[in-house]
Amino acid sequence: MSGDIAEASYAAALELCEKARLTAGQIVVVGCSTSEIMGSSIGTGSNAEAGAVVFGALNGVFSERGVYMAAQCCEHLNRALIIEREAAPRGEIVNAVPVPDAGGAFASAAYAGFRDPVAIGSIMADAGLDIGGTLIGMHLKRVAVPLRLEASRIGEAAVVAARVRPPFTGGARAVYDESLL
Repeated sequence: MSGDIAEASYAAALELCEKARLTAGQIVVVGCSTSEIMGSSIGTGSNAEAGAVVFGALNGVFSERGVYMAAQCCEHLNRALIIEREAAPRGEIVNAVPVPDAGGAFASAAYAGFRDPVAIGSIMADAGLDIGGTLIGMHLKRVAVPLRLEASRIGEAAVVAARVRPPFTGGARAVYDESLL
């Protein structure tokens, strides 16, 4: 099953990069319930192996493109995010190290897998990937646009994705930059 999880994770990340037109230096927030991936209810069966597999696949896609990943922790750590220190120069660092049963298996894998991980309290990401209903919206920039991905499941978990766009301003007579939409 880990091969299927890795393939689906890789496909979802690749499709997100393409559809959101992500470029180097941008940030993707990822929430991931390994419980849901394995067919249990969120928060009831954290699975370290699944967390490591998903992290490895996503990190491979994002790091190859110079895109930073922010791994959302579970509610036990107030949805803090694990991210590379260099991607969080203005973020408020919080004192937390996730473990599978307090922070989540995916965030734990991110903490172990990043070169120089830190936990931060919040971020305003450029895109997001929600695996298993983890509710990542609080960490996206103001105008989120839902994306339908072909990779709509990872294991048993539903996958929802989003990109962001700048808010419109100027009313009905305004002209907008189509490349930003």
